[in-house]
Amino acid sequence: MWMCPLLNSFFSTLTILSIIPALVDGCDFAQSICGAQVSGDIVIGILSPCHHKVTALHERIRPDSYHCSDFHLESFMRSLAAIHEIEAINAAGFLPGVRLGYLMCDTCSDASKALQNVGYMLTVNRTLNVECDYNDFRPRVKIILGALYSEVSIAVARLLNVYMIPLLSSTSSAPDLSDKLRYPVFMRTIPSDKHQTKAVAKMMRHYEWNWVGVVYGDDEYGSAAFQSFLEDAEENGVCLDYQEVVPHYLDHSQSMQRIKQVALQIQSSSAQVVLLILKAELVELLFKEMIKTNTSRIWISSDAWSRSSSLAKMDGINKVGDILGFTFVTSKSKSFDEYLKNLTATPGGYNNFIEEYKSLRFNCTPECFSNKPPSYCPSPDLLKIKSGDACNFKDPQEQNDDYLVKALDTSDAFLNKVAVRATANALKKLLKCNSSSCSGEINFPPWKLLEELKKVQFKFDNHNFFFDKNGDFLGFYDLIMWEKDGHHRRFQRIGKYHVLVEQIEIDKKDFIWFATANTTNPKCRCSKRCPPGSVKKILNVSCCYNCTQCLEGYYSDGWDLHICKLCHNGSWSLKGWDECRPREESYLRWSHPHPIVMMAAAAFGTLLLLVIFIIFLVYRDSPPMKRAEVRLSCVMMAGLSVSFASVICFMGKPSVHLCRARQVMYAMGFTLCVSCILVKAYRTFLAFLPFGRLTSRRLHKLYKPPVIVIIITTVQGIICLLWLILDSPHIDDTPPSPQSMTKVIQCSEGETYIGFGIMLSYIALLALVGFLLAIKGRKVPQEFSETGHIIFSMLMYLFVWVCFIPVYITNNEKGTPVQASAILVSSYGIIFCHFLPTCYQALWGSNTDTLERILRRWRIISSPNLDLVTEIDIDTPGLNKLSQRPVRHQDSVRQAGKMVADTANPGQKLFETLPSGRRLRSVRNARKNCFFSSATGLINMAQDPTDMDSFPLP
Repeated sequence: MWMCPLLNSFFSTLTILSIIPALVDGCDFAQSICGAQVSGDIVIGILSPCHHKVTALHERIRPDSYHCSDFHLESFMRSLAAIHEIEAINAAGFLPGVRLGYLMCDTCSDASKALQNVGYMLTVNRTLNVECDYNDFRPRVKIILGALYSEVSIAVARLLNVYMIPLLSSTSSAPDLSDKLRYPVFMRTIPSDKHQTKAVAKMMRHYEWNWVGVVYGDDEYGSAAFQSFLEDAEENGVCLDYQEVVPHYLDHSQSMQRIKQVALQIQSSSAQVVLLILKAELVELLFKEMIKTNTSRIWISSDAWSRSSSLAKMDGINKVGDILGFTFVTSKSKSFDEYLKNLTATPGGYNNFIEEYKSLRFNCTPECFSNKPPSYCPSPDLLKIKSGDACNFKDPQEQNDDYLVKALDTSDAFLNKVAVRATANALKKLLKCNSSSCSGEINFPPWKLLEELKKVQFKFDNHNFFFDKNGDFLGFYDLIMWEKDGHHRRFQRIGKYHVLVEQIEIDKKDFIWFATANTTNPKCRCSKRCPPGSVKKILNVSCCYNCTQCLEGYYSDGWDLHICKLCHNGSWSLKGWDECRPREESYLRWSHPHPIVMMAAAAFGTLLLLVIFIIFLVYRDSPPMKRAEVRLSCVMMAGLSVSFASVICFMGKPSVHLCRARQVMYAMGFTLCVSCILVKAYRTFLAFLPFGRLTSRRLHKLYKPPVIVIIITTVQGIICLLWLILDSPHIDDTPPSPQSMTKVIQCSEGETYIGFGIMLSYIALLALVGFLLAIKGRKVPQEFSETGHIIFSMLMYLFVWVCFIPVYITNNEKGTPVQASAILVSSYGIIFCHFLPTCYQALWGSNTDTLERILRRWRIISSPNLDLVTEIDIDTPGLNKLSQRPVRHQDSVRQAGKMVADTANPGQKLFETLPSGRRLRSVRNARKNCFFSSATGLINMAQDPTDMDSFPLP
């Protein structure tokens, strides 16, 4: 029994060697070039890479046979789809009376091998004659379907251009093949890669991936696709961190070394998204390096490997990260799946590829699983397709199972079937077929089929197909995600890309990303996005930047903008804003709290003045009211009322008339008030401060209260008139600050502010003079004058306006409320410091302290010499009786005091008769007596201010 396995192994080896035509010398010419054939009235050529590579191609120096290796299961399945469709068309009688045949050759993923196959297809009686005119060239193969890779298609198409034989591919997507000037015979049932790279760039933009790496092959397909992606990436704001090229030939001496270098570049890069424009075999080598280093990235696949079942089932595929890609239209076919489950060569022909597959699947080769397998054994990856029951079959070539259906995605072969169907529809037009027969010539020149193929339109499996002017199908791409399926991956459709409208559509968004371990989309950006209100400041490439805020007057209303937009139509924006808004007008609105408070204060002040006025009228004969001088006080109240009224003009939206009215009202009203205070201070100054007789007489003549008030007020009126004429107040047209969204509507007190300054300075000068006059008489008791009231009221006014000036200058925008507040405070200062104390004395003041007692108390306090104290007895009701009673009887002193008190007689002789020691003391006492006499006169003058003749002079 131990001999049986050995014999089986021996026969299996012989079988494998016999079914690989590339390894057999001296076999039939047809079988050594093409591995599958069925005769027919019209023969269709099929170019498919049933093997991955040509062994030792770089060592080839003679034009001998090509040695192919590594059976390509997916390409084998695609070629079977074309064969199945040809058989289905024949069985359905789609071309009545015409039978389609095929000739299938293996390109081994090499353009030179493919050209050898084409040369065989075009031979007539095993010869290919060179002619000057190929219009009537009638080879047996009328059209060639293929090839898988663009580089092979480009080489084959250049050759077929000579004969104008159509080349129809379902996978070659290089953009160059759309150039009908260079490749007039090439057509395809897929869109050009220029659409695929555009779809890839738009997908990256959709997921906000702008920092990516690209790895592509150095063949025509990889280079063209990469150049196309560069243009689309720039349009969609995607930048490349690196771009790496690897040799497309798998058996290249430096392929593995280059793959490792690329793997190191990917590991060291910050770009988390990598676009791979490579063959599936190269991607597998790269993924193995990634798995070794446990490197995870987001991989974007090209159509060359986007649905590679071998990659989806490779060990450790879940460690590489997320894989997305675009694939062409696919569709599942039950009849094709049944065909794969019952594989057999078409009757009347042969198919060496089916035999090779069955040998790999069902032959018993246990020695190939040993530690040191023989050289004829397939690669470890191909050993995976070995059936577990391989050694239990007597004839492996008679066996079938569903392995191909389960191991591969058979829907990927849909477009290969479409290519056959397009050929059949073009033949139907060319052969003039109806439901029963075809009347056209069967042995036609291939260029006639090319003409009909360009015009063909048909519907297949609920899809409409036609070729555009470039010979391409324009439909859509399916966006697929490689989802986790145990230890392997499966293809899940998550969206599509519409070629005609150039829009990507995401249907499924709730899938789990490997990069984030949840449904949150991963981010891959060189810099964070610039939000609205800021723009990019590029550092080195367009995707690496800093975000800078837009300046005032500019805005950005979108993400990642490059330039700020200018505000228009009077709108404005602050720094870093994402929109422009109209500036808000700012003034003292009637509804705002501040104006309401100031209006209430002005109204209350006016009401308070009215109450004070009534009190003054009612108690006008009381001593406090007589000292306050009712008539001057009433004029002061009128002036303060005008000042309070001017506050109203500060409220509301300013106008030119309000700007002028408020300043004039305040200037005239407060000047009137201060002029009356000045008169009062001047009266006290005249009454109590001694001068020479001549000077006193002159100063007394100047004491004309009505005249003084009118002159002072008139001067202010002239100042205001000149101000209005020469530099009138107006609406301030100063533009707002760039950092402010508020446009302050306020008054400007003229271009130079000179008139405004003179007006305020004039009032301040009056207040200062009154203050100084009151200071001079500060030792006078309050019972005789209002010096205390004047000092405090004027001091408060000066303090308020001294504070107002720097605030007004430094914060001009707050000038209006500040000035209105200053008017209120200074007016209330006069009310509280001037009028209310007088009202209090009139209403609740004690009447027990008669003037006689007051004068006696003041004389005792102010007398430095107690040798002589003169008591002045004043008849309080009449205030006209003055008596002296000496405390110590000294006739000479009493006589001197009497002489000094008499303002009509100087009493010079009295001084001459007195001794010099007593003369000085007598003068002092006389002056004190004169002071009290003056106080009496001051009170009398309060009843009649114009009566200056009765005022006692010192």
